[in-house]
Amino acid sequence: MFPASLVCFARFRAVSVPAPAFRCLAASARLRRELQPAAPEDERRSGAALSADLSSRRSFRKSRPWVPEERHREAGRRNTPYWYFLQCKKLVRADQLQEALDLFRHDMLAGQRLRPEEFNYSVLIGGCGRAGQLKRAFGLYNDMKKRGLQASDATYTALFNACAETPSQPAGLQQALKLEQELRRKNHQLSTVTYHALLKVHALSNHLQACLYTFKVLVSGRVLGPAREVPSDSSVVSQEMVEKGHAVTPETVHYLLMGCVKDRDAGFRLALQVWRQMLCSGIEPDSQNYNLLLRAARDCAMGDPALASQLLLGPDRNRQKSAGKSGKIDVGDLERQLFARPAPGPPQDSGALVAVGQNQRSLSAAECPPNLLDLFEGKPGDVVSLGSVTEASDRLALIGGAESVLDKMAAKGLRPDLRTLTLLADMMEPGPRTMETLLRAAEGHKVKLDTAFFNCAIRRAAKAGAPEAAEDVLRLMRRRDVGVDVRTFGCLAVGCERPEQALRLLRDMEEAGFKPNLHVFSALIGRATRRLDYVYLKLILKTMRRLDVRPDEPLVRQLEFAARYPPDYDQFKSRNNYLVHIDGFRGYYRRWLQEMPAVDAADQQGAREREEQRGP
Repeated sequence: MFPASLVCFARFRAVSVPAPAFRCLAASARLRRELQPAAPEDERRSGAALSADLSSRRSFRKSRPWVPEERHREAGRRNTPYWYFLQCKKLVRADQLQEALDLFRHDMLAGQRLRPEEFNYSVLIGGCGRAGQLKRAFGLYNDMKKRGLQASDATYTALFNACAETPSQPAGLQQALKLEQELRRKNHQLSTVTYHALLKVHALSNHLQACLYTFKVLVSGRVLGPAREVPSDSSVVSQEMVEKGHAVTPETVHYLLMGCVKDRDAGFRLALQVWRQMLCSGIEPDSQNYNLLLRAARDCAMGDPALASQLLLGPDRNRQKSAGKSGKIDVGDLERQLFARPAPGPPQDSGALVAVGQNQRSLSAAECPPNLLDLFEGKPGDVVSLGSVTEASDRLALIGGAESVLDKMAAKGLRPDLRTLTLLADMMEPGPRTMETLLRAAEGHKVKLDTAFFNCAIRRAAKAGAPEAAEDVLRLMRRRDVGVDVRTFGCLAVGCERPEQALRLLRDMEEAGFKPNLHVFSALIGRATRRLDYVYLKLILKTMRRLDVRPDEPLVRQLEFAARYPPDYDQFKSRNNYLVHIDGFRGYYRRWLQEMPAVDAADQQGAREREEQRGP
């Protein structure tokens, strides 16, 4: 224990401070304030001068510990979510998607800690959709739902567009079906633009039946259940669909035609059926519809000739005319006709003739063929049946030819674009009259022709065995100051029948500053294989070895087919002059294959991208 004297001394030191000392300290502080000059008004309201005004507050609270006090910060610009929306929209339009995402995440969310709105997510999802980034688009959509934001039709349209533009079509279709089921559970009424995006998904994924089902929901304004349970008989829809806000427009038909083009076996017949239904319902086609019809004529076949004659020229055509005059659309009848099956029986004769006429005569495609588009418009015609056509030029002749298509577009006030003229150049018969027709149309509608247009004309002439016409097109390019690219020489390679022509082509490529690629050599190998010219093939392999052009898997398969003996060939029984050099080529090809390693698929994709970016 401490002594009592020490305790008493401590108490005395704690409580017995002389009062005059405090009075002296207060007086000296007051004197210093009086002698100090007064601070300006702006200085008093900033920095430490605020401490005197805030000294009466007992507590200072913030919403978060890491948020700085706004009153003590310098006056700066504080942006809004709409400002960030405009900036992201500008970056997305400039193809700077990653910069837009960084601005949204780092500056808006992490930097200024603003609460995002629905339009901030919609513009980024739209950019991801146009870039084909499916996972990133749905990642933003999930983040949007976690924040409690309500998605709009623009958001759903962007998501469906991401499903359509993704390189992985199965993954895109799966995500689109999941999103569609989610919207059905919510009983969310989609807009016409969103339905068009959904139609695009089904069209590009080669799911024509689902595309027809979505079209049926669009025009009827009601959900009919899952696509696999769609009833075959649908009620006729009239002006009720216009009252519901889901009018069928040329853009709607555009996506139906896209679904038809995906069917390579019978896509041309399907496109003609959709075209007839469009005309019967009073919908005027636009330029994009004509482009898709021409694309179907170029890439797709007619299918079964008997079924095509029954569906396109049968008695249902008159019934649909009367239905179209009353302004009604029978979607169920269109679906039944699109998915009709041919009747059992022997197949029809597949000659290259079109049976026409009241006197049952036949006209070849070289003569004046019938125009099916005129028949669909109600003009008189005498076509009774159709034969199978195998060439794109024959299918173009069935719809009137290039001049008739251009005249119909001009009659409806439509202007052909570069895509229209390119498709026509890829189907028309080569010759000076063909090129004159297309050049006249381009000058009349002020369409600037590019290298791709002339490449199609050169390839068409080379395939038809008209090297003079291909050379004429090449000279026309030089007169118009249109530059050539690697694809131009690839199109010219299709018509190289002799080794001398191939060597001259490769020499011209080197003089123009281009290195021959796999596409050029593949065209040369294909031409030499069809001619069974094994000396020509051996020369091509030597040139590839000299230029260090490694083969890929498709080219190796092409060479394997060229090195194979014919099934009925026996060199000991008979002599075939065309196959004299096959043994020498087979031996050289085996040695060449060991010395030339095949190129990887990833390396080939990178080389293709670098080649497209490089100029002459």
